[in-house]
Amino acid sequence: MYNSDVEALDSFAAKFKGLRTEIAKVIVGQDDVVSQILISIFCDGHSLLVGVPGLAKTLTVQTISRVLDLGFSRIQFTPDLMPSDIIGSEILDESRHFKFNKGPIFSNIILADEINRTPPKTQSALLEAMQERSVTVSGKRYPLDLPFFVLATQNPIEQEGTYPLPEAQLDRFMFSITLDYPSYSEELEVVKSTTGSKKVELSKTMSSEEIAYFQQLIRRMPIADNVLEYAVKLVTKTRPNREGSPASVNNYISWGAGPRASQFLVLGAKCHAATKGKYSPDIEDVKAVAFPILRHRVFKNYKAEAEGLSIEKLVGDLL
Repeated sequence: MYNSDVEALDSFAAKFKGLRTEIAKVIVGQDDVVSQILISIFCDGHSLLVGVPGLAKTLTVQTISRVLDLGFSRIQFTPDLMPSDIIGSEILDESRHFKFNKGPIFSNIILADEINRTPPKTQSALLEAMQERSVTVSGKRYPLDLPFFVLATQNPIEQEGTYPLPEAQLDRFMFSITLDYPSYSEELEVVKSTTGSKKVELSKTMSSEEIAYFQQLIRRMPIADNVLEYAVKLVTKTRPNREGSPASVNNYISWGAGPRASQFLVLGAKCHAATKGKYSPDIEDVKAVAFPILRHRVFKNYKAEAEGLSIEKLVGDLL
């Protein structure tokens, strides 16, 4: 496709910029959110979007799927949702043979809306799909369409009647992305664009084959030993009562991040560097992706809760 990785990286940086331009036709502001979702896609990871209702989480995911020309499925998670409603089930056809009826999981981009509204049994139906890119029904394995990404949303308010995601499933998400309210000028632009009759035409800027190629290109990017060591040391410092752990971690953290955080830090730093037109990541690229990778893998203790310390504050001290 390209004569060299350098040429491919130059093309990736240009295409990434084009993606951002197309998405900005529909999504006003939220630059960091869009960048982080795209980085997770090119790292072959999944993202958890946390924000109050009405911040265009669904619209953002739909817009990204349109610009990337990928299949899109939205699953509304409710307390009565069953695993078969996600992965599909076997039905008896006219000739009295069992036939597998595929569920909405068989798409490229899955929007798992309000994932914490459904019981753990149904939440776990996503685990195999997220890790193995396949589902198993009645002992038979069904591969999913590639590329495959899960973008789950959570509402940080109204926690009554919800089922918090278990740590094992939280760890499957590369990023935990926090959506905040738009600024006054951004909200003004949103209202202007959504209350008129003007329709926005989006251009498809990348194919699934190109996405797969760029995913492998990101993995091939070289990384200096000192940057690799910085990423791993950053993760090990989040673990309390270990050699080199700072006092803030020992005092306020109950559990730190696992090895998957180190892997995602390196991959995320590579992709962040590539989006900026660099051929190798540096420590600043690691820092740029540290918050969304670590915020859902580091758990505060009661002392931190009592003193009102946030995970962002504790991770920021490490950086």
